[in-house]
Amino acid sequence: MRRALILLTLCAAGAWFHFRGEAAPELHPDDPRAATGDDRIVMLAADWCGYCRKQQQDFERAGVRYRVLDIDTPDGDRAMRALGARGVPVTVIGQDVVRGYDTAALDRRLTPLGYRVY
Repeated sequence: MRRALILLTLCAAGAWFHFRGEAAPELHPDDPRAATGDDRIVMLAADWCGYCRKQQQDFERAGVRYRVLDIDTPDGDRAMRALGARGVPVTVIGQDVVRGYDTAALDRRLTPLGYRVY
């Protein structure tokens, strides 16, 4: 009887953990996704990066509302580290991260937000 009660308790606990759903992972405070919500856009860039300038021109032409975070500043450096990024541009769109000047990936994520960039 006691074994059956223990087994039943363990099964119930397992079912509770299984069906309750997974909690969203806790983001590091320096991770830009902590501030973007579902639709804000942050681009990690550098003045010396040609692809960053090209992407910024594309965004400006399409009227994309975004914030640039320069990786050569302390805030930008911490954001790069929090994302584990090694190169720029890195674009955070809501909770998605696009690494590099990847026009197809940017288009897939920006179109649902109403932007026609590429």
